[in-house]
Amino acid sequence: MYAIAHDVLPIFILILIGWSLVKTRVLNADIGEGLGEFVFKVAVPVLLFRTISQADFHGASPFKLWVAYFAGVGVTWTIGHLVATRLFDRDERVGVLAGVSSAFANNIFIGLPLVERTVGAEGLVPLSILLAVHLPLMMVIGTVLMERAEQMASGRPSRGLKAVLRQIGSNLARNPLVIGLVAGLAVHLSGLHLPDVLDGVVAQIATMAAPAALISLGMALNKYGVAGNMRIAGIISALKLLVMPATVWGACHLLGLSPAWTAALVLTSSVPTGINAWLIANRFGVGHAIAASSITLTTALGVLSVTFWAYMLQQ
Repeated sequence: MYAIAHDVLPIFILILIGWSLVKTRVLNADIGEGLGEFVFKVAVPVLLFRTISQADFHGASPFKLWVAYFAGVGVTWTIGHLVATRLFDRDERVGVLAGVSSAFANNIFIGLPLVERTVGAEGLVPLSILLAVHLPLMMVIGTVLMERAEQMASGRPSRGLKAVLRQIGSNLARNPLVIGLVAGLAVHLSGLHLPDVLDGVVAQIATMAAPAALISLGMALNKYGVAGNMRIAGIISALKLLVMPATVWGACHLLGLSPAWTAALVLTSSVPTGINAWLIANRFGVGHAIAASSITLTTALGVLSVTFWAYMLQQ
């Protein structure tokens, strides 16, 4: 247990440091936004590029990995939606947001540092494969479902699936994470190697990704807080931190994934709700309180859930 705490606690201590820097006004919140932008646009794409370009896939198929993880997404998203619409009698838009908040893990800012620290380089390979489809698929599903719910609630004409997919596709084509993954795959398939000097620079930038991501996340948490709807947010938090990783763990075992790949998927599925839930709420102007409370609660409780699943994976 000490070894697990040694790996997990620093992740959340760095988040706490970032939160404290803004809370005590040592640093301005705008600095956190700038740091987060650096992480998203530079540090993490470089880390993904380096991981994929140097990865040894051992001939493993990514499809079992995707099925195992998205089984957890499907189960928790569905339950979260039903909890909001049936148990709390909210409309379909809130149902979609509850589903997103239940199933959208913070794989970039917490998942990557956590897996790198606890599983090592071998765990970054399956996580990078997951990230190749995670953001595009989750954003497409979330946006399409929210567009449909908006149309049902307001009666306005829908933009149509093609228009939504065209917009999302255009955004993803410029997404730094996607660019980093594609560039890394191109180098990997070509068999080329970066010159030593350039590889050293890439390695240093990649090393910055984890601590910078965690501190910037902590700084960003100051603007969320707990904004009400605690009963829904509490259930969503339980779904995100317990039900989703449990489902992923079961699917990994049924599909026969290796221990390292299973550990990477279960751990990244056990991390707090990602800020994408807030972005979707902000984009459609609904469910801000649920998204904010879910992000804050899952982050506060995340140290316990991650420690629990890390312990379970060692048994």
